[in-house]
Amino acid sequence: MAEFIKLYEENPNPKDVKKVVKIIKDGGLVIYPSDTVYALGCDITNNRALERVAQLKGVKLEKANFSFVCEDLSNLSDYVRQINTSTFKILKRALPGPYTFILPGNNNLPTVFKKKKEVGIRVPDNNITRAIVRELGNPIVSTSIKDEDEVIEYTTDPELIFEKWEKLVDVVIDGGYGDNVPSTVIDLTGDEPELIREGKGSLEI
Repeated sequence: MAEFIKLYEENPNPKDVKKVVKIIKDGGLVIYPSDTVYALGCDITNNRALERVAQLKGVKLEKANFSFVCEDLSNLSDYVRQINTSTFKILKRALPGPYTFILPGNNNLPTVFKKKKEVGIRVPDNNITRAIVRELGNPIVSTSIKDEDEVIEYTTDPELIFEKWEKLVDVVIDGGYGDNVPSTVIDLTGDEPELIREGKGSLEI
């Protein structure tokens, strides 16, 4: 049975953040708010947790397109090959914000993602998410949670999310109502930025 923990974005309680991070470090799965939709995540370094996330999403782990959620751009060189100045400027302008940027992966990617040439990087403009990643000390792997409802693609009410996921994950964070528009996805691996999905993030960056 998952724990249901209330956190406030203006000032996430450090004690509760530590409690969430302990669950994540122990291999737990977390559903958390971001600056877009609620998302499902786990510790990037825990293979068993990664397998559980892939299973819940119904995908093979090595083929899964999960994002890496970072606290800021200082984590970038851990998993991303060296990027040019213009690419870095785009990232600097847009982040933190509602974007997922696809960047060239390097050789330090976790074992399960070794075959991947690219990686999706997120730095959400949400204090709860960033406090968790900061306390954890490394990125979390993340994927947005979708709803079966054809009209509402994403559930925004944390209590309804908890009802649906309480037996599948280890902790659900109530960070208030979420958004129902996902992040804008932009591929920066080529010569020109390429829009993959238009979402909440403006294209004027």
